[in-house]
Amino acid sequence: MEKQHSYSQVKGVSTGTTILAVKFNGGVIIGSDSRASMGESYVSSKTINKLIQVHDRIFCCIAGSLADAQAVTKMAKFQLSFHSIQMESPPLVKAAASIMRELCYSNKEELQAGFITAGWDRKKGPQIYVVSLGGMLLSQPFTIGGSGSTYIYGYVDAKFKPDMSLEEAKQFSINALALAMGRDNVSGGVVHLVVITEPGVKHIVVPGDKLPKFHDE
Repeated sequence: MEKQHSYSQVKGVSTGTTILAVKFNGGVIIGSDSRASMGESYVSSKTINKLIQVHDRIFCCIAGSLADAQAVTKMAKFQLSFHSIQMESPPLVKAAASIMRELCYSNKEELQAGFITAGWDRKKGPQIYVVSLGGMLLSQPFTIGGSGSTYIYGYVDAKFKPDMSLEEAKQFSINALALAMGRDNVSGGVVHLVVITEPGVKHIVVPGDKLPKFHDE
């Protein structure tokens, strides 16, 4: 008898998003759009917050399967809380990223999710780490990810500069996400930004109608 396969088994899981993180002088910004999609045309939610707080000054940004990403970040939160109790101090950003890497690598055959981990700690200040599907860990001054990122590589390479001010980094992030959302049909909704500095974190939401426009839509 011929084996029957569902559409998802044959085609895989098609998801869309735009995520980014950028360091500035004194902190880091992590951001994303808010659209969750299934397949290439069905929008399941317009209001998903893809920025997940795993500790006081450490956030993860998710791309890929939402269920997989939520499961990994939930486990990472537990391990980081336990780690901070053992060490009697807040965890390092690299420790959080390493936990994410280990979880992704250990389950690489089952997971369809990638992460950006960003935050601030007393040892190294603001940091950004990319954790790929296979478990690779890479430190970068800025990074982008998701389906919408393919439209903005030229923009971020041209506009990024080291030691930006908070306002410069905020505008850089908003412009990059707005450009991606304007071109990528599975990125959209509002822009979520989290600014992470030594004093704490601040969540910023930019509605879709307040985003800058770079072309006629």
